Amino acid sequence: MKLLSVIVPCYNEEETVADFYAEFVKNRSFFEKKDLEYEIIYVDDGSKDGTVGEIRKLHDADERVHMVSFSRNFGKEAAMYAGFEHAKGDYVVTMDVDLQDPPSLLPEMFSYIEEGYDSVATRRVSRKGEPPIRSFFARMFYRLMKKISRTEIVDGARDYRLMTRQMVDAILSVKEYNRFTKGIYGWVGFTTKWIEFENVERKKGETKWSFWKLFAYSLEGIMAFSTAPLAFASVLGILFCVLAFLMILVIIVKTLVFGDPTSGWPSMICILCLISGVQLFCMGIIGQYLSKAYMEVKERPIYICKEEI
Repeated sequence: MKLLSVIVPCYNEEETVADFYAEFVKNRSFFEKKDLEYEIIYVDDGSKDGTVGEIRKLHDADERVHMVSFSRNFGKEAAMYAGFEHAKGDYVVTMDVDLQDPPSLLPEMFSYIEEGYDSVATRRVSRKGEPPIRSFFARMFYRLMKKISRTEIVDGARDYRLMTRQMVDAILSVKEYNRFTKGIYGWVGFTTKWIEFENVERKKGETKWSFWKLFAYSLEGIMAFSTAPLAFASVLGILFCVLAFLMILVIIVKTLVFGDPTSGWPSMICILCLISGVQLFCMGIIGQYLSKAYMEVKERPIYICKEEI
């Protein structure tokens, strides 16, 4: 029998852990038909509620339920990487515990794997239930990434993805500390089939992704898979040098030809503030890339495991 590993990152999801398990095992007849065994790997990302206790209860009732618990909150990217490392399956699927990734799609996803695809990924065709501002910036992020990055990152892509063992091993070979898995999927390549579905709202609990967390996550993606901001800073510097040279010529001509003395310290202050702001902005871009390199060279572990079942 072949094995399917199900990776489920959790952070303060006490209310949804059991619901996910109950919904997932509804596909049991499909697994039996395909002669397929499964393991569910809950990755506890340093939860502060009773998430670990709920997972233990499920493990006591079903030995196919496993747990990897972190010593603190390392983030969803680290949780997914831990799941990949602990997964032993011939196939691996990543799913959110809040049931926004419908387990009922698994039979369709497996049909495409049988056709020869290396992975089957999902994307939302709507953002029903999300705040309009958040949806707007999400769409802008994907449009920006499409223009500045060579790595394919599909608009509305979810982390819900079924992969072959070969693709998972390729992802594990990418051991960078600053992880943006949506980009890593595209970077490692392999043939991918995309499935579209309507957005499913969370039934219990609250999302752990605030607007600012998503904003920081988007910056992580831009820095990880594009050097366009560095090029933008360079171009901006050249433009201001040219502008400054032209302004110097204008001042010289006005003084020598028309006898117009330069005056106006307020305008000078405004120009100084503008140029200083542009310089700091460009230094900030360089600083972001430098900070990523700094974290990489320290070679800290991506996560620390506190408990494993």
